Amino acid sequence: MNILLRKVRIQDPSSPYHGSVKDILVTDGYIKAVEDHIDHQDARVVEAANLNVSQGWVDIFADFSDPGYEHKESLETGAMAAAAGGFTHVFLVPNTSPAIHSKSQVEYIIEKSRRLPVSLLPIGAITRNTEGKELAEMYDMKLYDAIAFSDGFNAVQSAGLLIKALQYVKAINGVIIQIPDDRSINPGGLMNEGIVSTRLGLPGKPAMAEEIMVARDIKLARYTESRLHLTGISSAKSIEYIRRAKDGGIKVTCSVTPYHLYFTDEDLISYDTNLKVNLPLRTRKDTEALMEAVKDGTIDCIATHHQPHEWDSKTCEFEYAKPGMIGLESCFGVLGQLGLPEEKIISLISGAPRKIFDLPVSTIAAGNTADLTIYKTGEEYVFSESMIRSKSKNTAFTGHTLKGKVIGIVNKDSLYLND
Repeated sequence: MNILLRKVRIQDPSSPYHGSVKDILVTDGYIKAVEDHIDHQDARVVEAANLNVSQGWVDIFADFSDPGYEHKESLETGAMAAAAGGFTHVFLVPNTSPAIHSKSQVEYIIEKSRRLPVSLLPIGAITRNTEGKELAEMYDMKLYDAIAFSDGFNAVQSAGLLIKALQYVKAINGVIIQIPDDRSINPGGLMNEGIVSTRLGLPGKPAMAEEIMVARDIKLARYTESRLHLTGISSAKSIEYIRRAKDGGIKVTCSVTPYHLYFTDEDLISYDTNLKVNLPLRTRKDTEALMEAVKDGTIDCIATHHQPHEWDSKTCEFEYAKPGMIGLESCFGVLGQLGLPEEKIISLISGAPRKIFDLPVSTIAAGNTADLTIYKTGEEYVFSESMIRSKSKNTAFTGHTLKGKVIGIVNKDSLYLND
């Protein structure tokens, strides 16, 4: 297949063409030429004003619900949502049925991914069935290309078990991903504990439940000298702990969701169940601290925490609604609306995750694999349900003005374009 991208501005600091406007010819999945002007008789041409291209984007934490919960999402619909959002690689959490806790489940994801335009990379479970009781077959899963290890939305509660996991993956050069959430602290909390929860009459969960886990896990990473990635960070105090850990040379990295940067607990005044997420939305002060941490590099990358739910799981009383929202299609527009510079955004969703998880760097240059995202910056629009390719529609961003549009992706010798 031949694909010709005309007059695209290249956003790739590792490329000799960084910042320049070029034509890019892709043939059979590889970049054949990068020149000022290219003519090709038998190529699909992508051409529009103000197009940009970067290395393909990477989401490190998403739930595609397959196998077991295909009424929420499937690998096929999840891949379409990822492509619409500009992502060429997505890490899939193991919270499926059966859980991704053995090599056969890892193989299932990878084999089904071969037919899709997006590379789906399974995260192997740390414990069997993500129940936090006994270690899963991490070595076997690594041999079958599990990208990292995590119990997904179920944080490992036992410090002793997490130490064993950190020690185990060190020998196989693995990374542990953990949502910092101590579930023993007010497990019935529905939102952040504070003034707003009191006003709304909803039971709150204190930020301390996150911060205690962050502090504990950092100490475990220091003890084992292993690699730990904390995702879904939402508290200013957590940022403080992570900043100190990095200064101390501990191998810890972290990510934040777009919705934790955009919304605060004050937005829950509407009782919108799409804003019920875990970790919960925090205060404005916390959100400001997160933005500062993104800008100064304490936060390494963005993770969408794409978590689809069917209509019944969200259209109900707040108490009974399932936590989580989808986020692949809206991610880029949210980051643009927050005012982050283009180069910073691309680093957060491409360069940094590739570095942390040892993914190939597909520099935009002749002879390299074509793993590309095509997008426009600066264009404002109202995010609508028609832009959602996910099987589920549970997002609080519908109706909000976002900035920056994804045009499409080139990956695995295929071209996906948004309508």
